[in-house]
Amino acid sequence: MRWMLLLLFPAMVMADSSLAMAQQRTPDPAVRAACSGDVQRLCAGIKRGGGRIGECLKAHAHEVSPQCKEAFRASKAGVAPR
Repeated sequence: MRWMLLLLFPAMVMADSSLAMAQQRTPDPAVRAACSGDVQRLCAGIKRGGGRIGECLKAHAHEVSPQCKEAFRASKAGVAPR
C-alpha cells in the first residue's frame, strides 16, 4: 500500500503543476491586442493569472467590444481575426 502512495504522489504533483501552467498561459497576441482596452476598462482591479481576466471578460460579455469578441472567436476557431 505504501509503495502505491509513493507512485501516485509524483503523478498528482505533476498533474497539479500542469493545470497551473495551463491556466497561466497568455492569450493569443491578436486577442491581447484586440481586448487590451476592454481589460483596462472593465477589469482594471483584477489580478492577472489563474484565468481571472478571462472570467472578468465573460462576466462583462455584454460590454466587451466587437473587436475583442471577434478576436476570441477567431482564436478559438484557429484562424486570424479580420
